[in-house]
Amino acid sequence: MTAATPSPSIETDTIHWRDGHPVSSRFDAPYFVPDNGLEAIRSTYINLNDLPARFSALARGEAFVVAESGFGTGLNFLATWQTWRANAHPEAQLHFVSVEPYPLTKQDLQRALECWPELAQYADQLKAHYPPAVRGAHRLLFDGGRVRLTLYFGYPVEGWNQLRFIADAWFMAGFSAGNAPGLLTNKAAKALSEHSHASTTLATHAPNNGVKHTLERAGFRICETPRCESTRDALLFIADPALITRQPTEYPVGSEAAAVTVIGAGIAGASTARNLADRGYRVTVLAKGAQPADGASGNPQGALYVKLGVDFGPETELALRGLLHSQRAYRALSITSNPSDEEAFWFPTGLLQMATTPRERDRQARFLERSQYPAGIFRPVGSEEATTLAGIPVNHEGLYFPDSGWLIPANLCRALLNHPNITTCFNTEVTGIVPETSGWCIQTRGNTDSYAPKLVVAGGHEIASLLPGAGRYRFKPIRGQVTSIPADKLRAPQRVVCGHGYVNPVTGGQSLIGATFDLKNPSPAPSTESNEENLSTLASWLPDLIDASAIDTETLQGRVSFRCTTHDYQPAVGAVDTESAGTNQSSASLFVLTGLGSKGLSFAPLLAEWLGDVITGQPECLEQRLSSRLTLARCRVQD
Repeated sequence: MTAATPSPSIETDTIHWRDGHPVSSRFDAPYFVPDNGLEAIRSTYINLNDLPARFSALARGEAFVVAESGFGTGLNFLATWQTWRANAHPEAQLHFVSVEPYPLTKQDLQRALECWPELAQYADQLKAHYPPAVRGAHRLLFDGGRVRLTLYFGYPVEGWNQLRFIADAWFMAGFSAGNAPGLLTNKAAKALSEHSHASTTLATHAPNNGVKHTLERAGFRICETPRCESTRDALLFIADPALITRQPTEYPVGSEAAAVTVIGAGIAGASTARNLADRGYRVTVLAKGAQPADGASGNPQGALYVKLGVDFGPETELALRGLLHSQRAYRALSITSNPSDEEAFWFPTGLLQMATTPRERDRQARFLERSQYPAGIFRPVGSEEATTLAGIPVNHEGLYFPDSGWLIPANLCRALLNHPNITTCFNTEVTGIVPETSGWCIQTRGNTDSYAPKLVVAGGHEIASLLPGAGRYRFKPIRGQVTSIPADKLRAPQRVVCGHGYVNPVTGGQSLIGATFDLKNPSPAPSTESNEENLSTLASWLPDLIDASAIDTETLQGRVSFRCTTHDYQPAVGAVDTESAGTNQSSASLFVLTGLGSKGLSFAPLLAEWLGDVITGQPECLEQRLSSRLTLARCRVQD
């Protein structure tokens, strides 16, 4: 691995035990105060910041942001979550933003949190969602999205400079991994002030005079009111409104602005609608078809699959982040929605990504040599192990992703749209959107217009005709046909097997194979030629799977969809710059989520989460260096 190829892995801390308490091996410092660590957290951070009262004062739809340096064992987060549950409005939102340069492994985290059985119901959920040690931001959702944890693995100043958020309260530890006890640099203090508003509070443990002076220079002053109850071991600072003038974020509680319309009921639109509905927004979904996912998202099966690049650049980083987030999201949705067998949508069977050509074997070899990934995301497998895992002969080496699998996209979209805050309007074809003074007029076929204060366009390749400056975007449709093979006509695998094409396990008596990649074929009708292409492609690297001579290709069922892609094959997400497109409408009221190509199942949950952050003004789950690459403006044709 060269200096120009950063590793996705980040170095972890390890713990050793001293008198029954976890201690950082790197810094030889305890992760929490022995014997009364939980009470110390409550008195130092939670009570000094007056969180019980501030949580109780929140109304429906409002959000509160707590930020800290040093996630460690997650005990601060769990104690805050417990306090939130006991005090906050059931439809308010908690955001907890934490940076950690040397995260613990899941095993060490689990053992450390066993010290606090009273937090077991919260700790169990954290352990279930705790991400692998991949550098950068991870968004974890709890309580149906009521509680959001943005966990940044990397150095504090680096993370704070990359993440967009404004904290209502700070926890500043006297010790955090990566920082010597009591050390606070001027750069770090400046970052704190840039992420604070005029009413932000900051509680710190055992500050020395250097820390006090650094915080004062950054715009914080020691709180001297009786409520502060500062002690010898802890001190509360408050923002000096003369130096930190930014005002607290205002949320559209109970107002018309808390309504959003989403155009599209495929994976992009359904994910966006559910994300906003979980945050308390009233969402109307308009869909051209008669049911969810009857466009590009409507194949009978879809694999949760990304192809990671040899070098760990931004595109691969976004793909990896999307894969990890979608695995967590589908698992959580499957548990909370508790679907019946007929409604099931997520099948985490694992996925094999095989090197079926000399070129791909060389690519995978360079990939494994040049990028270090945490254990558990995937592992290399030989043909013998691949055969055992798949349950069919696989004469190739490759990579095995144990937490991936396949989905039924239509069932997934129905589960996403099944929410009391979501109203669906099917058979509603949008023909135009026209700016109004404080929102958008949505024109539909049949001359039935509606109004939306905020609008998200999440359709496929046809959305360019709806956006301001119609037809001036570099979107393109790519035809793809999949083929369904009857279960008695093939040896179906137990897991998804990908190579040059792919094959899924059996569902509903059929196994889906595919898919063609037709750049110049505009036909929406399935063709025998495309079915034959799928069969021959699969037979070229899995010759024992199907007896092609026993199959009448003209009787096979095929399905055609058109993937919406951009000129650079990266998604387009975020606010539309309507001013440059020739309107005077606010760019904070029209948004897009499109251009997912064949990566919709892997990218939609993360990108809908980030778009939800942007629309609601809540902390963002993507670093600016990644989100800046997703702008719609880059897809606009320059005049």
